[in-house]
Amino acid sequence: MPGSIFVLHDDGTLIEMPETPYDSEALLQRLLADYSNLLVGDQIDPAQPRRWLLVSREMRVSGDQGADRGSLDHLFLDQDAIPTLVEVKRSENSQIRREVVGQMLDYAANGVAFWSVEEIRSRYERKNQSSPAWPKRSRGSHT
Repeated sequence: MPGSIFVLHDDGTLIEMPETPYDSEALLQRLLADYSNLLVGDQIDPAQPRRWLLVSREMRVSGDQGADRGSLDHLFLDQDAIPTLVEVKRSENSQIRREVVGQMLDYAANGVAFWSVEEIRSRYERKNQSSPAWPKRSRGSHT
């Protein structure tokens, strides 16, 4: 049975918002990219909820000898620069769940082994070419 959440307005009216499935994986992927706070992070540390920075969508994952392992839907970093890997799947097919867990473990193992800090930075900068990239650290004299 689908659940609901309710919004209580200042005037005392209660609005029911019933749970409905997403029309497509692409819609949820776009929403996550645009609104990273959809990722829940307050269970990790309620006193300091996670804040997310989208590094890249469709982050390629390589393996041994450059083998292509596929693409991760989203790579986020939190405020402590801890990577968060997000793969979006529709829930209709319950048989695929084990396969998805295996896919995520494979992505995590190979991402840690083959993504360099420079590659992650480069992907973020390419995604945000029109806006300022990572803060530049000046070297040499201080003014």
